[in-house]
Amino acid sequence: MIEQNTTPGLNDENATTSSKKLLSTPIALIQLIVFSAIGLVMFFVPFTIGEKSTILFDHGATYLVTQQHTLSVTLLFLLMLYGVSKPFIDGSWRKNITYMIMTAFKIMGLILAVMYVADVAPAFMMEKDMLPFLFEKLALPVGMIVPLGALILAFLVGFGLLEMVGVLMQPIMKPIWKTPGSSAIDAVASFVGSYSIGLLITNRVYLQKQYSAREAIIIATGFSTVSAAFMVIVAKTLGLMEFWNMFFWSTLVITFIVTAITARIPPISLFDDSVERPALDHKGGTRLAAAFDLGLSTSRRATDLKQILWSNFRDGLTMAAAIVPSIIAVGLTGLLLAKYTPVFDALGLLLYPFTWLGGLPEPLVAAKGMSAGLAEMFLPALLLSEADILTRYVAGVISISSVLFFSAMIPCVLATEIPVSVGKMVIIWFERVVLSILLAAAFGHLAMYFNWIG
Repeated sequence: MIEQNTTPGLNDENATTSSKKLLSTPIALIQLIVFSAIGLVMFFVPFTIGEKSTILFDHGATYLVTQQHTLSVTLLFLLMLYGVSKPFIDGSWRKNITYMIMTAFKIMGLILAVMYVADVAPAFMMEKDMLPFLFEKLALPVGMIVPLGALILAFLVGFGLLEMVGVLMQPIMKPIWKTPGSSAIDAVASFVGSYSIGLLITNRVYLQKQYSAREAIIIATGFSTVSAAFMVIVAKTLGLMEFWNMFFWSTLVITFIVTAITARIPPISLFDDSVERPALDHKGGTRLAAAFDLGLSTSRRATDLKQILWSNFRDGLTMAAAIVPSIIAVGLTGLLLAKYTPVFDALGLLLYPFTWLGGLPEPLVAAKGMSAGLAEMFLPALLLSEADILTRYVAGVISISSVLFFSAMIPCVLATEIPVSVGKMVIIWFERVVLSILLAAAFGHLAMYFNWIG
């Protein structure tokens, strides 16, 4: 018996017709192979265009942001207007205090965006690391990437590939990270593409009741880290590019070790883990046969391509609309707190025992710099870019492995239906940072001993 991930791809709208009309096996097989290949190429194969090497839909988003800037800004404001009005149209702003606060932040985000574009914001907000950074480097790319990525996502999760990967990866994912095999898709999509796309997958599958609340939270707070492309920016800022391979692979391993640990301790371990995933009796007697059988049966039900594509694109628009104004408002709040108040200095005192235990040369300075990552994941790299090599390495790992931050990731999670509060996410962030400091410092000392860095 093998646990079945019966995620019906994006065919929930077709549920009433799927039992009446199925594709023939040969057509379904061709569809499974061709559409899954399109999704894999679009998501995971980098192409060099100009001087930039990245995945194809990221090239598309970059083109919109850089070459069609006026158009992309117009589209972004349409998204924000939709995101601000939706809570009042559907009444969700009254749901609970969190929804009320996030709705207020969305309104604030729209106002701040207007002030930025009109160049009427106060001077301290117009400094390059404030509204210009949040609008141009975060909100605008996310606003373009999420809908485009959601459209391409249909090819990955709508025609059987997700189900196949779920069955094949179950023996690895479940014992180590306590998540179903299909979460491997979420992890890879986040790492090579965008955490927002990874969250889109996680939310989609959670709403289809194929992830428990605990599994969805493990995936959202443990796998949805920044992309590999952004890791390059972190490494460049910290002067670590000459040690790129060591930095990349050690960060990846540390991030997933930390996720395996946090999945087993509160608060994540206390969330509900009940979910009904029926068992699959596979005919061929092997897991590969079970995976193929489930993928093919899913492809046979995927009879309406236009509906599948539209369903995904609509979800992407909805998520982007919820995320973008929050990124600007919540992000600015966090950045202002980091720059003009002692909030993160105080938080750094909580991290000080661990930076000291990790043997960092200036543990208090390192702790304060790393604590700012709660506001924006890039801040530790910026604040510690002139530190010693060990501190820079640990700061680079923290920027990636902490996963949660207020300028984008936490608003993204809050825009989903995943049932985790801001308070719980802050606790999870603290646990991840503490574990990451200890693991990265230990490995950093080892790397220096063997002259891998230094």
